[in-house]
Amino acid sequence: MGDLLAEAEAELYADDPDGFTARRAELAERARDAGEPAVAKKITALRKPTRSAWVVNRLIRADPGVRSRLDDLAADLREASEGGRLRELTATRAKLVDELTRTALEGVAAPPAALREEVTATFDAAIADPEVAGSLGTLVRAARYAGFGGFAVAPSAPALKKTKAPAEPAAEREARRQEKIKEAERAVADADRDLESAIAAERDLEDSVRDLEAQLADLRQRLAEARRRSYRAESRQQRAAGQLSRLKE
Repeated sequence: MGDLLAEAEAELYADDPDGFTARRAELAERARDAGEPAVAKKITALRKPTRSAWVVNRLIRADPGVRSRLDDLAADLREASEGGRLRELTATRAKLVDELTRTALEGVAAPPAALREEVTATFDAAIADPEVAGSLGTLVRAARYAGFGGFAVAPSAPALKKTKAPAEPAAEREARRQEKIKEAERAVADADRDLESAIAAERDLEDSVRDLEAQLADLRQRLAEARRRSYRAESRQQRAAGQLSRLKE
């Protein structure tokens, strides 16, 4: 069971998304033929990735070392506590994200700026967010890190600075943070509803296409039978006309 699903994921999320829907239907049908209806249902539920998600998935599946490089850097950033070390790791992060973006886009003819930006944002989010990192390889859409609880680089203090601005009260900081979290949660909920609606519409249309294809196949079969009947009737008509002609001679 697991093998069929894993194989389907490996193929669907590594291949060009233009053929995703048709190939997903074929793989689900193969699972049903193999006596695995539950796996077929899971394959049918796999969601088509955007092009930016696809190029990231393709790289992750082609080079397993990418995942470990991202995970190692994320661990280093979490452990770092000194400003100089954080700045060093932030520079390393920028170089790694830039390198992976270039590699992921290899083979994509004239990638638009928007595609490049989404791929960059996804790799950056994978370093900061373990949930994004865990979804690499089966991403459905580009990811972007919201910034809550992320890594920050301590800025160098100006040499001549003698006074510090009053610190914002902790209660106010927490209130603003909670409000931002609520806004982000509302945005996620809205996006989830839109996604569910889009998936439902896609499945409805796929069902309609299958029904129409079945109707078309039936009509073609009926047309072929009608043509055969027409041919046989024409042959009988010609034989009868010939016999009549001979009798009149």
